[in-house]
Amino acid sequence: MGKKIEVFSNLVKIEKVEVIKKKIVAGSLVFESKNPFPGYYHETPGSAKEAYMYIALAKHHTLEEILRATQKIELDFKGSFDAGKGFLTIVNELYYVLRLRHFGDYDMIVKIQEAYANVGIDLLTNSKKQGIYDANIRIVKFLSLEDAGDGVYLDLKDEHIGFITIPKYLSWDEFYNVTMQVRYNWSGSEFDAAYGSFQHNGKLHEMIRIYSHKMSPEYLKEIRKVYLEKIK
Repeated sequence: MGKKIEVFSNLVKIEKVEVIKKKIVAGSLVFESKNPFPGYYHETPGSAKEAYMYIALAKHHTLEEILRATQKIELDFKGSFDAGKGFLTIVNELYYVLRLRHFGDYDMIVKIQEAYANVGIDLLTNSKKQGIYDANIRIVKFLSLEDAGDGVYLDLKDEHIGFITIPKYLSWDEFYNVTMQVRYNWSGSEFDAAYGSFQHNGKLHEMIRIYSHKMSPEYLKEIRKVYLEKIK
């Protein structure tokens, strides 16, 4: 067992999202990811267990405000959901969002929305938006990780998620192109990847989030080796 650490992180990904109209607070705006792990082809959410929801907020709330609100309400839900602060961009439209997952079932969405509203987190209302969109999504949250050594980390809250560090910053296009090269040269189990960074011990670390049902330190080390070979 490696050392456990908690870090402040940013994660960027592009997903196809759909505006949902049922089982939400009337007039509010909630996006559901059509596939939160698009590189993992066998993953077909279709249930609340794997669903990622993005609840639009009326204004920007700091991470501190989101964390404080979450701590106030999570006891009422017995810790049955995971929330993170985010920014969702569709073309030139920016939405402040609360990213929601592991929330039990779809009937919980209204209850969670109402609970946040009751502790001062303002929901975006009177939205007429509908349809399916490609969205650029950035999530800001704290991660609980196990440092498995050699630049790889396991997510202590999700057995299918791990992180690998890389030596330099990549733009989204650079990350996408490198990931395509890695896939072409990867013979292991399939994976989905997203780009990000985390702060630890006063230093910013560039990283890549890996999602796979074959997650292990060895699996991450092998993927990291290929990524390092392809990053110029």
